[in-house]
Amino acid sequence: MKINPLVLIPPLVFAAIAGFFVVGMLRENDGLPSTLIGQAVPTTDIAPLGDLPPLTDAALRDGQVKVVNFWASWCAPCRLEHPQLMALAEGGLPVYGVNYRDDPNDAQAFLQELGNPFTAIGTDPQARLGLEWGVYGVPETFLVGGDGKIIQRIAGPLVGGLYERRFMPALTAALAN
Repeated sequence: MKINPLVLIPPLVFAAIAGFFVVGMLRENDGLPSTLIGQAVPTTDIAPLGDLPPLTDAALRDGQVKVVNFWASWCAPCRLEHPQLMALAEGGLPVYGVNYRDDPNDAQAFLQELGNPFTAIGTDPQARLGLEWGVYGVPETFLVGGDGKIIQRIAGPLVGGLYERRFMPALTAALAN
């Protein structure tokens, strides 16, 4: 029995499309563009989270290199990156938190369970500050220079390739200046 060659076309087309999807998923994301790179951080005026030290505008312009992390208790990738934030804070890098579109009680429970890496923290329940920073969703992490200018933006959890190939070289360069 002879097989018609046209019968092979649908499986080959499917395999080609599946191959494009696999390559796209495995390719490392270079991140979402940010017009704020090289710009001063937006004015930060947000409410504190409970009785934790409040995030102030002056803290972001204090002459030190720092990290600003937008996160939420309901965000699974935020839980994934949390140990990395703890390690950065334990290493002496100031890490500031912006709790994004979250219930304050849930946010405090999250920090009580996993630890608090934040030097200071504020809440952004309506995502107004997130909008000013160009946040698409959580987690998003910004590396801010001592001059108060944004050096790097990482959209997604601060783990793996994003951490090793994008964040750490930018941090090392910022600390060397």
